[in-house]
Amino acid sequence: MLEVRDLQTYYGTSHVLQGASLSMKRPCVALLGRNGMGKTTFMRSVMGLTPASGGSIMFDGREIAGKPPHEVASFGIGYVPQGRRLFPSLSVHEHLHLAARNAKGDNAWTIERVYEMFPEVARRRDISGARLSGGEQQMLAIGRALVTNPRLLLLDEPSEGLAPVAVERVIDVCRTLLRDGMSILLVEQNIRVADALAEWVYILVGGKTVHESDALPFRDDHETRTKYLGIR
Repeated sequence: MLEVRDLQTYYGTSHVLQGASLSMKRPCVALLGRNGMGKTTFMRSVMGLTPASGGSIMFDGREIAGKPPHEVASFGIGYVPQGRRLFPSLSVHEHLHLAARNAKGDNAWTIERVYEMFPEVARRRDISGARLSGGEQQMLAIGRALVTNPRLLLLDEPSEGLAPVAVERVIDVCRTLLRDGMSILLVEQNIRVADALAEWVYILVGGKTVHESDALPFRDDHETRTKYLGIR
């Protein structure tokens, strides 16, 4: 579904991605690395928010590098950014209404279907998204991406700043989406979340892909986890 090869991305004169590559070999792939290694830039480059200056981004056999974000989204990619990025001036319902599109078929993600999946959000549909708890804000951010009806969901640090019970909720939601046929590209600092969900892992160091493997043996690969992630 997604094939990224030799991605090169700059912020001004800073060369952030220096040959990052990734392939969606399984329904859930995790992109790991320490802070500052280029993981968020990778996601933004795929989405077209920080355009790549070189390399290839293929989605369903279509080259999408250089396409604007709204066009990338129309191809079937949804994005849940780090930090949720909600609008304080918009209510929960307005966030969903603003993003909703492509709702076709019995299994389409409509606003009502999002409310059914996230009753904690549905109960607060008329208040500002900024007034939700951290966990509720994350559910709203996921719901906002779902109503675009993507086939691939980019999740950037979905557990960041959340209480343990909210992290478990994120894991449960992702498992449900995977069972329903969604593909997920996951960036996570919380290795427990990655271990719970991912079937294949990539590691970025200095903007380059330095490791990829099946997720199951990776959980016991203490040498690699310590070397690249600092996990002992």
